Amino acid sequence: MPILSDRWIREQALNQGMIEPFCEKQVREGVISYGLSSYGYDLRVSDEFKIFTNVNSAVIDPKNFDERSFVTVQADSVIVPPNSFALARSVEYFRIPRNVLTICVGKSTYARCGIIVNVTPFEPEWEGFVTLEISNTTPLPARVYANEGLCQILFFQGNEPCEVSYADRKGKYQKQQGIVLPRL
Repeated sequence: MPILSDRWIREQALNQGMIEPFCEKQVREGVISYGLSSYGYDLRVSDEFKIFTNVNSAVIDPKNFDERSFVTVQADSVIVPPNSFALARSVEYFRIPRNVLTICVGKSTYARCGIIVNVTPFEPEWEGFVTLEISNTTPLPARVYANEGLCQILFFQGNEPCEVSYADRKGKYQKQQGIVLPRL
């Protein structure tokens, strides 16, 4: 499964609307970088965050998610408490081609601060804003900056289009618009 280059990503973004808004060059001046890179795309985190808190003694249960387990924040930056977790969404909207799968990896700037980003793969024909999972693995509070780079998306092309895509299966996270909580 070959990794796809900046040329392919640019063409798909500009001609097929694969990434909107799309930044053709990597922006670095005074911000945590984002935009097109050699073999991927560094996406930005929006200014919407859900910070997990234990104020209400809620239990995290993916089958019965309690919205009292977090506080919602809209800001230019957010503090993720020590050994805690936040959800956010991407600035960019993605439309993944039928023969492509993506993998997300964290950016070294945040990783060196103990901030780990987890995003499940974007499956063939998935589309939407990305719900981002941000973990602060340190014993200290950690700041995350909105509208700046958070993680890098790598694009892999299958040898042939898949038989059944995420859209064909009517996936439960298809065309998600905001920070989408666990669904059963």
